Amino acid sequence: MSNEPSETERADVSRREALRSATTIAAAIAAGGAPSPAPAAPRGAAAAPPRTLGRTGAQVEPVSLGGEGILRTTGRHREAVPVILEALRLGVRYCDTAPAYQQSQDYYGEAFRAAGPRAREQVFLASKTHARDRDGALRLLDDSLRRLGTDHLDLWQLHDLRELDELDAIFGKGGAIEAVEQARADGRVRHVGITGHHDPQILVEAMRRYPVDTVLCAINPADPARLPFLTTVVEEARRRGVGVIGMKIMAAGRLLQDRAASPGELIRYAASHADTVIIGCSSIAEVRENLGARSLPFPMPPAERAALEARVAPRAGRYDSFKA
Repeated sequence: MSNEPSETERADVSRREALRSATTIAAAIAAGGAPSPAPAAPRGAAAAPPRTLGRTGAQVEPVSLGGEGILRTTGRHREAVPVILEALRLGVRYCDTAPAYQQSQDYYGEAFRAAGPRAREQVFLASKTHARDRDGALRLLDDSLRRLGTDHLDLWQLHDLRELDELDAIFGKGGAIEAVEQARADGRVRHVGITGHHDPQILVEAMRRYPVDTVLCAINPADPARLPFLTTVVEEARRRGVGVIGMKIMAAGRLLQDRAASPGELIRYAASHADTVIIGCSSIAEVRENLGARSLPFPMPPAERAALEARVAPRAGRYDSFKA
């Protein structure tokens, strides 16, 4: 008989180690203190004031925590839970996750439990459904609530919309929009949104079909070169009072790998168009760096934005490969 621990035993050990490694941070949250200093703001800089996330009325900051990075993994509790706890310690207001992001929701649930009973209510918590039918969407919602350890989502989003056929399914009889209506009526969901990075016209059409509260779309300086979201989705959202959340702001890290722009430039660019931008983080250090960008000057002036767009335009295809 093997003496090797089973997969279940290894997972249990990983969870226990995650919670032990997070104890200091969680205690600091509960006490209102900090185990280590946050990054210093630039001399003379002050944190950017909160913005209103469209008709939700929620107050968000320019930079928020995404559900990817180390959070889009399986069995990495020891690294992932402290990342969330550090974001909570630094006062993050908006947290993103999704059923499709492997164990992301489980990590959030563990972090909220470790941080104490008030931690969940201090953030605007967003998750998603990739199911296009009513019953499938409701099953995903109940599973999300269980894994997150909460009785409601502040925002539930129809995830990764790509084709008109999907919209027809969602808004047709027995579609996911019926799940949205039911969940809003019974309090499991407070606001509804849509997400996509494939085809901007699909998101525009979705906004025409239903009064969503938010839209999550791709925003980075390569956007104007092809299938732009800024002059279509963002403009339509602003016209309708829909909150705008930015993603893909670093093009999955390619803009940084190529040294085409600095993290601060990319955050300032995207957050000049969106109410908040979500960034997946791989470590506590990345959380501190990214959330520290809240103290950068916003918005980025138009001339600076145009110069950044021109700088990345020659390789724009490398930075918008997620588009249709």
